[in-house]
Amino acid sequence: MRKLRVIAKWLMYITGVLVILLLCSFAYLVYVSRIDVPNVTAASIANAVRTDDGNGLYTIGNNWFRKSKSGLYELYVEGAPYERGIINGKLSRELVVAQEDYFNAQISKMIPSRSYRHFLKYVIGWFNRHLDKNIIEEYKEEIYGISLSASDQYSYIGSNYQRILNYHAAHDIGHALQNMALVGCSSFGTWGQASEDSTMIIGRNFDFYVGDDFAKNKIVLFENPSNGYKFMSVTWGGFIGVVSGMNEKGVTVTINAAKSSIPSGSATPVSLVAREILQYASTIQEATDIARKRTMFVSESFLVGSAADNKAVIIEKTPDTLDIYDPRSDRILCANHFQSRALAGSESNLEQLAMSASPYRYKRLQELVNKKGKNTVQKTAEILRDRNGLNNADIGLGNEKALNQLIAHHAIIFEPQKLLVWVSSSPWQLGAFVAYDLKKIFSMHGMQTNAEVIDSSLTIPADTFLLSPQYRDFEKYRHYKAALAEGGEINVDSLVNSNPQLYHTYVLAGNYYFERKQYRECIPYYEKALAKEVATEGEKAYIRQQIAKAKHTIQ
Repeated sequence: MRKLRVIAKWLMYITGVLVILLLCSFAYLVYVSRIDVPNVTAASIANAVRTDDGNGLYTIGNNWFRKSKSGLYELYVEGAPYERGIINGKLSRELVVAQEDYFNAQISKMIPSRSYRHFLKYVIGWFNRHLDKNIIEEYKEEIYGISLSASDQYSYIGSNYQRILNYHAAHDIGHALQNMALVGCSSFGTWGQASEDSTMIIGRNFDFYVGDDFAKNKIVLFENPSNGYKFMSVTWGGFIGVVSGMNEKGVTVTINAAKSSIPSGSATPVSLVAREILQYASTIQEATDIARKRTMFVSESFLVGSAADNKAVIIEKTPDTLDIYDPRSDRILCANHFQSRALAGSESNLEQLAMSASPYRYKRLQELVNKKGKNTVQKTAEILRDRNGLNNADIGLGNEKALNQLIAHHAIIFEPQKLLVWVSSSPWQLGAFVAYDLKKIFSMHGMQTNAEVIDSSLTIPADTFLLSPQYRDFEKYRHYKAALAEGGEINVDSLVNSNPQLYHTYVLAGNYYFERKQYRECIPYYEKALAKEVATEGEKAYIRQQIAKAKHTIQ
């Protein structure tokens, strides 16, 4: 009996020590996850109230916000960093709140447990504990200004400022998870003999997908900062980073994810490096100097075009290496792998070439650029909208090997020498590409009445594919796919008929039967999937594994 009491006593001591350690660890996580707000000077604009003209135009001084007939939102802001942030948040408050709602709804689907999400905020806080030290003061002030208009609904995750700041790093985590098909961007440019009028044309698809709602409210931002160059970019509520944009000097920046490991700590978010280039570079050399001085925690390709240099290059950057890919010709192509001398042969890049859809998509891009001949803006839009595989093969709608994967947040086309830009309207890059003349927009002095700012004479019409039976079938396919994600019942024949050339259709059908323990029924669908153009080697391995599991269970 005495021995049992001694054992019980020691168990209590051990339990007590463990509890203390856990409490200390928790306290440490809470401490390191705190991010102090920037030290800003009080701005008189903080008390400003946006003016509503009753027709959808909101203004604060010369700053304005409206929704175009194209479905795109348009926002113009000017001034000092903190002031710009305050104005941005006040004018687009509903979109800042909605975007966070969409983001957190997606997280809640992935992690249903609120208590676990509450715990994860400290883990993420620890991961990003040095994030604010890797962001220049100007951008912290701008983000802080926007955060004043954020919702208090998510205060259990962190302060408004901490959350909005961390969302800029969350974008990089998505890049690091590119093997989950969150990211698969394509971009290209032509100039000189490769363009019909010899001027530079750059086009890109931003295939970053985190749900339909995330891409619902796209903002075409026109920014006139107190320091640096005026610029435009395509963004969303609460996000000051740049994924696609052009400045008044004709410098363009688009970002393409490369193979990355899961980051072990925070650094400067990729989109803020791109933002700094756009705001402060007038040449390729200046863009390179900016990229070189920033540390990033993921690998990225920055396709940078320059009107002054009359060419484009790709700045390829990893957490520890930077190199420039210059094609030494009148065209440049970019997918999701490196091409520079220093990085093309790296272990991670060779793995990307062997395992991903990037080299296939690059070859298709090369094939189309060669086939189209001298490039035009119209031809660029046609290439960005292309849904087929090599040699025009039907590889199914939504295949990651296609240039148009039918998931794009947006597509964009630049003519840097002319300061013209075309932005796609929904859905994806299939809606009309509406044109903006930056010379005209940046010469405006406010907006008194709600009016369109696009140049309608340059609009590229919506893709006629939207009117086709194939598109209606694809909408059915997406409906079936969403139903399966929610654990619903479907008619497998209807699923197959909705997108019969896509390998993933058969993977979904196979999984449907596998999850219902109908192993004999699932095998033929997996085998049909392997007979199609499978996007990645990882997916091929998964399909073969499912077949092996099913056969083993039957035996």
